[in-house]
Amino acid sequence: MISSVMCGGGSRATVRSNSLDSSQVRIKPRRNSIPLMKTQLPRPQPESTSYTASVVTSTMTTRPGFSSSQEVSQTQSPCSQAPVSVRQELTLLETIEEAPKPRRSRKLKRFSSRWSSRGSNGSNNLSIQATKTERKRRKLLGDEHPVHVTASNQRQRYVTKDGKCRVNLGPIEDKSRFLSDIFTTLVDLKCRWFLLVFTMCYILTWVAFGGIYFLGAWVRGDIKHVRDPHWQACYENVDGFLSALLLSLESQRTIGYGSRMVTAKCPEGVVLLMIQSILGCIIDALMVGCMFVKISRPQQRAQTLIFSKHCVICERDDKLCMLFRIGDLRESHMVDAKIRAKLIRSRQTREGEFIPLEQSEINMGYDTGGDRLLLVEPQTITHIINENSPFWEVDADRLRRETFEIIVILEGIVEASGMTCQARTSYTEDEILWGHRFESCISLEKGAFRVDYGAFDKTFEVQMSKLSERERRKAMEQDHSF
Repeated sequence: MISSVMCGGGSRATVRSNSLDSSQVRIKPRRNSIPLMKTQLPRPQPESTSYTASVVTSTMTTRPGFSSSQEVSQTQSPCSQAPVSVRQELTLLETIEEAPKPRRSRKLKRFSSRWSSRGSNGSNNLSIQATKTERKRRKLLGDEHPVHVTASNQRQRYVTKDGKCRVNLGPIEDKSRFLSDIFTTLVDLKCRWFLLVFTMCYILTWVAFGGIYFLGAWVRGDIKHVRDPHWQACYENVDGFLSALLLSLESQRTIGYGSRMVTAKCPEGVVLLMIQSILGCIIDALMVGCMFVKISRPQQRAQTLIFSKHCVICERDDKLCMLFRIGDLRESHMVDAKIRAKLIRSRQTREGEFIPLEQSEINMGYDTGGDRLLLVEPQTITHIINENSPFWEVDADRLRRETFEIIVILEGIVEASGMTCQARTSYTEDEILWGHRFESCISLEKGAFRVDYGAFDKTFEVQMSKLSERERRKAMEQDHSF
């Protein structure tokens, strides 16, 4: 059966069928497309035709490389419902499959992708659609919607809880600068390398001067006449390299067993002995000094300075404050202790410049003298959130979305040695508790105050508003105006 349908433009669409109730259309498979089987094409309803056309049109507008000439007509005439529309859809699907994929940039590869915001369950789709470079940039800026953070994808800290800086210096070409300050270089070495240098300095000097003694004894003939009692030897009882090495060791360490020695028969032996003695004294002074400084470094004193595990935000005297605790475990106190804090976060300027790990100051009472501490008992450090504070516009909900790190630095003089000591720690946004206060850890005993370090990190929740300090001030001004 052959049927003809006249279209609006005068064209004729012909459909050939083999039965009365169904039509079979054979479409030739196209390249990069799924070959179609024999499919029945009943006359679609106007609603379904409109929906198919709108889907294809929306797909065209969301894919690059489509022009306006490829738009699909959404008219509901019989021509738009003919099998030609199916072929158009197949052509569009082929073009979508062959569309080039966007190339990924690696400009921000040097920055760690673990500097990300905290986890939540709301925006996995956004992070999947974003490219790798865009995700890294958003993580550094803190603009990425929170995702679930696993143990293997924890964010990188700038400073660890025990005060170690997680910054790796790049390749340094001019390494001669380290040799110009050899004392500090030796002190900064790790213990295993320092002991290796300490040992090799002595062994090399002993072996070097032992070789010189052996060479001198061989040239003068002392080795051949070692058993001759009438021979006037320069190096007494040196019959080989091992005995020359013992002579070098005994001379530099002033052991002097008496069997081997340098006699007055040769002036060059006396000069050599003087040079070895002076060089030995210099090595002793340098190595013993480095060993003493390395053992008594003030960083070891910082191990007994502790910080609270969490930082809290609560109200004090009708002001929003950020609090944390500092304690000293030793009875010998820190002299002239000072506290300061830095805020580390990445941001983008209005001109589009990206600033990674920008440092800004957090006022810990510098103008009022609150940063100077008498660290006899645990102290609660207070930062008042005002117009000059970086947390002026931060509320409880925004605190969960922010990405930053607070670096706390405590400096003071060790009372026992008089050396300056510095202790550091850090707090991330996960370690700041909104609406909490610290429990009291000081009680009164007979004749003294008792400090309970078991309650040093304990906090309890209080009822307070989740608004930022700026919103609180604005609400208070509106209340006063009414």
